[in-house]
Amino acid sequence: MSDSPQVPGAPVLRREGRDKVTGTARYAAEHTAPGCLYGWIVPAAVPGGHVTAIRTADALSVPGVHTVLTHDNAPRLEEPDDPILAVLQNGRVPHRGWPVALVLAGSPEAARAGAEAVYVEYATTGHDVVLTADHPGLYTPEEANGGHPGLRERGDALRAFDAAPVRIDATYTLGGLHNHPMEPHAATARWADGHLTVHDSSQGSTAVRDGLAKVLGLDREHVTVISEHVGGGFGSKGTPRPQCVLAAMAARHTGLTVQLALPRRYMAAVVGHRAPTLQRVRLGAGRDGVLTSVSHEIVTQTSRIKEFVEQAAVPARVMYASPHSRTGHRVVALDVPSPSWMRAPGEASGMYALESAMDELACALGIDPVELRLRNEPPAEPDSGRPFSSRNLAACLREGARRFGWQGRDPQPATREEGPWLLGTGVASATYPVLVSKAVASAHAAPDGSYRVRVNATDIGTGARTVLAQIAASVLGTAPENVRTDIGSSDLPPAPVAGGSSGTASWGSAVHKAATELVRRLAEHTGPLPPRGITVTADTGEETARESPYARHAFGAHFAEVAVDSLTGEVRVRRLLGVYAAGRILNSRTARSQFIGGMVMGLGMALTEGSTMDPVFGDFTENDLASYHVPSCADVPDIQAHWIDEDDPHLNPMGSKGIGEIGIVGTAAAIGNAVRHATGARLRELPLTPDKVLPYLP
Repeated sequence: MSDSPQVPGAPVLRREGRDKVTGTARYAAEHTAPGCLYGWIVPAAVPGGHVTAIRTADALSVPGVHTVLTHDNAPRLEEPDDPILAVLQNGRVPHRGWPVALVLAGSPEAARAGAEAVYVEYATTGHDVVLTADHPGLYTPEEANGGHPGLRERGDALRAFDAAPVRIDATYTLGGLHNHPMEPHAATARWADGHLTVHDSSQGSTAVRDGLAKVLGLDREHVTVISEHVGGGFGSKGTPRPQCVLAAMAARHTGLTVQLALPRRYMAAVVGHRAPTLQRVRLGAGRDGVLTSVSHEIVTQTSRIKEFVEQAAVPARVMYASPHSRTGHRVVALDVPSPSWMRAPGEASGMYALESAMDELACALGIDPVELRLRNEPPAEPDSGRPFSSRNLAACLREGARRFGWQGRDPQPATREEGPWLLGTGVASATYPVLVSKAVASAHAAPDGSYRVRVNATDIGTGARTVLAQIAASVLGTAPENVRTDIGSSDLPPAPVAGGSSGTASWGSAVHKAATELVRRLAEHTGPLPPRGITVTADTGEETARESPYARHAFGAHFAEVAVDSLTGEVRVRRLLGVYAAGRILNSRTARSQFIGGMVMGLGMALTEGSTMDPVFGDFTENDLASYHVPSCADVPDIQAHWIDEDDPHLNPMGSKGIGEIGIVGTAAAIGNAVRHATGARLRELPLTPDKVLPYLP
């Protein structure tokens, strides 16, 4: 690469790419030490109750087993901010799969054998794991995830709906979904002179450091958490998880390094999941397609440990103009694992229902689905009344329609055939909010002309190292290869998690500010730099504390073509196309990868990924990759991601919006709408597996 400065947007190669493909990048479970112990949890085998006795003698007799920790002998913890971290503190079993013991051994095989030899007796209680729309325990929460009000109303949505000439009233069902990053959750912990160091598979080591310090009763300065390389997370690693606490407890108890990697089949009960939702959408419109009423009501579940409410009704508050709106959530606490973040929480679930209902409205009116969306563009954010900092959904729809060849589409369903295959096309909109949090970064200039940026960002596969170097290089007027980026350690300047599509905006703003100040300092400096160079540190606390007067969102449009086998009910996606308005794109290579990755995940949501709860055993039945089907190479068709040039001065110094999640948001709805166009049948429950599709085929 040349020494000429690189502006943001250039397709710079990932700087850690070679390390990953050659196996030299080290992950959380690859920091073993001589004498390291390996942990294996014993999950609760009942869906509710209390442990009455644990017999560990047989486990301790297994060759290689060192220790068995239970709630009787495990180190005591301080009260955590997140109750899922209060592991091995009492005999309570809040759901099946909750850790009730931890076996430590000299090898993973011995630890597993020891765990199988632990005998646990329980006093069981009745359990309730089934979500229904009329569950007697349902209540309206004060807030949903993200701090959004549980209920919002404008005007009289139900009266306006009853008066509308054209009405859609439909319920959409989405079962639980699971984060399945390539790297399972793992932690390696060691103590030395009262200092705890943990290598953790996490989306934010600052948050893990703070969580561990709290539960272990330590000052933060006595804890270092390193997340140098992370093999994906999709939200499940966005908060501290039990593996880091268990590893730290065990290392403190034994005085040895302890490594704990969760088996994949245990993850469904421990690391969070996308909660199932029952969504009723009511749209009222005039015969011209202009909406007069929007009502989106969510029924979802949380655990008995803590409240987490999937904010699926929130997108309907910002998408389309309507004088009357009612968007609300109801939730019930069940004997299930705690739901949590999964790529685009709220938006992915809610936009599937809203965009499916919009397609149903288009069909009822005989209006093109793209045109219907254009007719309902709001002049300002409907919920708040604030002006949009930029809203180029219409441009995405028009550009997507042009690239996809939408204009030649026959609107009549079930008219295109290719042998046994029924062909159809569909469209859906996408949105995701612009989020940003305080971060601190330092920038250093060395006498040899090189630069170093330090910020506790986390690269979960997005290319954060590369993009941050590009941001700094653009300010410093140098090539990205002249900028070293240090990330992934809580000893670095603190920064928020890689989540909510906010990472680059948060970390990048701090890097940009530090680099700008460094340029000023260098301009004032005369003579050669001192041997230690010059370092400046900047934080964005003041900027992020100010509430923007603008409604800031990314937007997009998804187009899909599917083929449905009329003999088997199998659905195959032939084409996916996404067009996005996401501010300034900072690296076209990594951005395209993020968009396509989200679209592939949306394909899985639509066609293959589904999780069910066994009402008798209180357990997820799909708890491994043999039964929970993520898309494979054979499922992924021609996928294209494009974006429009968007200059939004109301965002951050880079002019960027988050891109990690918007790719999934509208994909499932676009595929579902295409299946309806292909078959003439409207299916409202995901995933669209052959057993659901076949009964509705001609």
